[in-house]
Amino acid sequence: MTTIIKEQDLIQSIADAVQFISYYHPADYIQHLARAYEREESPAAKDAIAQILTNSRMCAEGHRPICQDTGIVNVFLKVGMDVRFDIKGSLQEACDEGVRQGYLNPDNRLRASVLSDPLFTRKNTRDNTPCIVSVELVPGSTVDVQVAAKGGGSENKTKFAMLNPSESLVDWVLRMVPEMGAGWCPPGMLGIGVGGTAEKAMLMAKQSLMEDIDMYELLQRGPQNKLEELRIELYEKVNALGIGAQGLGGLTTVLDVKINTYPTHAASKPVAMIPNCAATRHAHFVLDGSGTAHLQAPSLDLWPDVHWAPDYNKSKQVNLDTLTKEEVASWKPGETLLLSGKMLTGRDAAHKRIQDMLAKGEKLPVDFTNRVIYYVGPVDPVRDEAVGPAGPTTATRMDSFTDMMLEQTGLLSMIGKAERGPVAIEAIRKHGSAYLMAVGGAAYLVSKAIREARVVGFEDLGMEAIYEFEVKDMPVTVAVDSQGTSVHKTGPEVWRKRIAEIPVVPV
Repeated sequence: MTTIIKEQDLIQSIADAVQFISYYHPADYIQHLARAYEREESPAAKDAIAQILTNSRMCAEGHRPICQDTGIVNVFLKVGMDVRFDIKGSLQEACDEGVRQGYLNPDNRLRASVLSDPLFTRKNTRDNTPCIVSVELVPGSTVDVQVAAKGGGSENKTKFAMLNPSESLVDWVLRMVPEMGAGWCPPGMLGIGVGGTAEKAMLMAKQSLMEDIDMYELLQRGPQNKLEELRIELYEKVNALGIGAQGLGGLTTVLDVKINTYPTHAASKPVAMIPNCAATRHAHFVLDGSGTAHLQAPSLDLWPDVHWAPDYNKSKQVNLDTLTKEEVASWKPGETLLLSGKMLTGRDAAHKRIQDMLAKGEKLPVDFTNRVIYYVGPVDPVRDEAVGPAGPTTATRMDSFTDMMLEQTGLLSMIGKAERGPVAIEAIRKHGSAYLMAVGGAAYLVSKAIREARVVGFEDLGMEAIYEFEVKDMPVTVAVDSQGTSVHKTGPEVWRKRIAEIPVVPV
């Protein structure tokens, strides 16, 4: 018997799922992250996880995005061959409409990050469409749907290789993970696809990230086949690298490793690896023709009793409005600061425009002298918010602009997430600047420190415009000091040695 799926049911179900995953972590992620928090011995990593867990609960309660990067939407459809869609246009158009309605919901408007032209104009579509649709025809009379929102920070760390058949997957993964740095916001999970062709391996890696995190249960019962043995081996060896939460050094870098395989050519061994970040977001539902899908909200009892708050005894309070180069030079690597006062914001597009304007001798819309810049593209505010979730973006994307900004604008310091590369670190050392790190995956928590926000430049860039934020006790860590010492290098080195010397009990 043919099942008819109405267009509006598909659209509304996708719109509801997009909203749902913006503020609810999957239950399995919270459970595994809570275990990681309990066993973490690195103070910096434990503090970062505490911020992520606190942020997660706040988002579940307040129905606001877990991360300011609300992702590019992936829709995976398994369509039963006894299904007929009652839709006017294409399946892609119906899915896009669901995404559009979900992202433009006035009660929880999500950040539009999708650009219509990847090469030239890179103009924002303003509604986060189009989404990425994958369709598989299967026996049956239902439509199985998985909706995921994939952030750019983790997606950008995707790795792919055509290995020789004799090459080791484990060796390749252990080479690639340190290269990924912390821009993918660990702790999260790794999805790996092996076999098929290049595009099949990549699709399998992405689909594996939709699976439940079950490493704790797997370790409890023990492996039952070679693939499970391999998952455990990779889980333990990746964590032994000591990268830790946010790359600060610690016991847990990954909560799970998933591996999907497919037959491949005798001469080939395609391998793809995609990380899922601390803002892991996906939902699953089935349409059977009876109406829209219903997603069950998780109980708040699921979250651990972790409530991060500023520690005024351990953190130095900094007044941004009176900040001097001498004060910046006094900051120590790993020191935690609470920032208050006015800061400016800017991301890739703003930095490129600043560079072009300076090259032409044009006056900038704002004066960066003795200011701090925050690498962020915030979510629009709703109700009484000054700004929506406003966590940091990956700082390495601004590395090529760093020397120019410090040399030509009078900028004092920068805030972002994850490590800085050699070019940026040398510029920081040369100019006596500093790089501060905020926790990726704690965007809503960070936004509560922002008391006022206004656009002061490049308004046409949307979320990439230059804002001025007034903040109160915004938490950051000194990640690169004025001498060029990076905690993203020293922290993992310390914890890699400690993990090698001290037996670690798995989660």
